Amino acid sequence: MLVKEIIRKKRDGGELSAQEINSLIEGLADGSVSREQVSAFTMAVYFQSMSIAEVSALTKAMISSGVKLDWSTEDLGGPVVDKHSTGGVGDKVSLMLAPMIAACGGYVPMISGRGLGHTGGTLDKMEAIPGYDATPDLDILRRVVKKTGCAIIGQTAELAPADRLIYSVRDVTATVESVALITASILSKKISAGLDALVMDIKVGPGAFMETEAQAEELASSIIRTAGENQVPTHAILTSMDEVLGRTAGNALEVVETLDYLSGRVRDPRLHEVVMALTSEMLLLTKLAATREEAEAKLEAVLDNGRALEIFAEMVTELGGPADFVEKHDLYLAKARVIKPVYARDAGYVSAIDVRGVGNLIVKLGGGRSVPGQVLDMAVGLGDIARIGEYVDAQTPMAMVYAQSDAEAEQIITDMQNCYQLSEQPQAAPRVIRKLMTA
Repeated sequence: MLVKEIIRKKRDGGELSAQEINSLIEGLADGSVSREQVSAFTMAVYFQSMSIAEVSALTKAMISSGVKLDWSTEDLGGPVVDKHSTGGVGDKVSLMLAPMIAACGGYVPMISGRGLGHTGGTLDKMEAIPGYDATPDLDILRRVVKKTGCAIIGQTAELAPADRLIYSVRDVTATVESVALITASILSKKISAGLDALVMDIKVGPGAFMETEAQAEELASSIIRTAGENQVPTHAILTSMDEVLGRTAGNALEVVETLDYLSGRVRDPRLHEVVMALTSEMLLLTKLAATREEAEAKLEAVLDNGRALEIFAEMVTELGGPADFVEKHDLYLAKARVIKPVYARDAGYVSAIDVRGVGNLIVKLGGGRSVPGQVLDMAVGLGDIARIGEYVDAQTPMAMVYAQSDAEAEQIITDMQNCYQLSEQPQAAPRVIRKLMTA
């Protein structure tokens, strides 16, 4: 088939057949389809979208471009399940969720991503741990998942390679936000991991790619229906990104908050609500729990008895990190040279936060990427971040800045002040869990 005719058909609003989509993806694999043609295709999809049949065919073709893991030969003794977030600021949920599910009898081969735009990346957070191999080969992935119950890694060369090629084009052609392309990208990676079930965390709000609930529902519906076409039961939970998730944003800082959470030293209530909602749904979907009450009891138990923290430590060690990382993380994680408080210009209650702006401050500090391939500064970020409804004044900071110089810190302080709106009266915090969507 002529690729330009496939592009023309989609450009003009036609529905592509599975054969046409397969032809396009096979051309990517053998190099006969150029980046210019991929760019034209993604732009055509961005404007004309795709039917569920088309998205399902695209997902299947992208999966077939690489290896699909088969866990049936590993005799795991439990379901293979994962969670995926559409990205947020301070979203370290995956680091807590994977060992919690493993401690409850599930197996989590988590294929995660790096930071994108103003949002942080799970893979970047794990790479703040010295020695941690975030891109092992598939044999190591199988071994670690079987031994510890979970592994948080990046997309390997073998899993859905067509997705990496298409995504690299989307990122520079302003076509990232296409629901059809987002759906195929997420599911091609997740289904390639051999999942029995998937739970989606669709972020909603000013700090998310999906800023309105209607946009989030559209994406959730597309993912649920397409996953169903590929025999992977999937549920989606819409969660708030009107505020930073947890109290930290920045790679090493979020790892510390994860350890505080798993150990029980400090457990932010809003972060805990999101973690429990997603993990409970994973246990219910895989029948590791019969009721939500049973699921929550199991999850609280593995937090209280320390088993989830033990599994996190085992995963880190098995993937090359220090054997004593949990106990001595302060010796291993990078530290900022300068730590300064951010005080509000006027006293008052936090009424609104420019969460996207806060995320961009992490990028500005060097903790996120402004250009592809940028080496990150794992130490920088924001801590003790104030919430909507909380009071701040000249003695009560709205955050702490972790930077590498006084000049950087002072600039971030000014920028952070601009990200916050204050009022004379306390405001009600936005709901954390917006909606559960199922097939």
